[in-house]
Amino acid sequence: MITLSNQISYTRLRYFLKVAELLHFRRAAEALYISQPGLSRQIKQMEEELGIRLFERHNRKVRLTASGRYLKESIGVHFKQLDEILLHAKLLQSGMQGRLRLGYVGSAMQQLIPRLLLTFEATTPDVRIHLKELDNQSQIEALISNEIDVGFVRMERVPAILEMRPAEEETFSLVLPSDHPIDACSFESLAQFEAEHFILFDPSYSESYYEKVMQIFDDSGFRPTVSHSTVNASSIYRLVENHFGISIVPTSLQQGYDLDIKFIELTGIRQRTALKVVWNPHNHNPVLSPFIRGLS
Repeated sequence: MITLSNQISYTRLRYFLKVAELLHFRRAAEALYISQPGLSRQIKQMEEELGIRLFERHNRKVRLTASGRYLKESIGVHFKQLDEILLHAKLLQSGMQGRLRLGYVGSAMQQLIPRLLLTFEATTPDVRIHLKELDNQSQIEALISNEIDVGFVRMERVPAILEMRPAEEETFSLVLPSDHPIDACSFESLAQFEAEHFILFDPSYSESYYEKVMQIFDDSGFRPTVSHSTVNASSIYRLVENHFGISIVPTSLQQGYDLDIKFIELTGIRQRTALKVVWNPHNHNPVLSPFIRGLS
């Protein structure tokens, strides 16, 4: 029977996780700022104390054993939680209430997130905010692995382990070169653009978002010719500006860009796109609950 004692220290477990991540003792030692022999000795002692072989070493290649893979997966998430607990304690010591890590798709930064942060700061001051732009799927993975606390996505469904609620609903808008002959006054329907090439957000951005955009074309009676796809709004706008095609985007993405393009808001169609806020209810960050309560 294996009995874990204080001999398996926090530091030694962290050494193990770094080698398990990089599968290379020299690079792991450099990342940890210790000598390679010292790191090898620490891992060997850990294996001896546990009575478990964690790594296989063949011809300078390092692989995790089945036990090593299990240990990496099992303690990795808990270490991230412990890191957050220790950081929160340090922030409290310095007079802060804590830290909140937000992931978001680009359009959420136009209006929604600044508005929410102003409200949050008024009720919960002295919280350090960390912002990171991520695509939808990366946010879901980061929420599950406890790398962010809150996500802002354009998705209809998320894994059952997470909770989600609508944050903001908006219209779509056409994006055209500024010299395009059709403008808001002469616009009648999307069918006027059947012969155009379209530049759209890639399905990997969000399958449900892409499907909703396709519904717009279905209702307009044609299937678009998609010449380019990307996950970046600025790339879409540069391509439109240079006459590679036209696009459809959430209306909020009109803001924050100064390019030779124009927008036509599609108020007459039934489709709307919604930004959703997502979080992990198993996240114990003490400033998460006040932020979620402030959304209602």
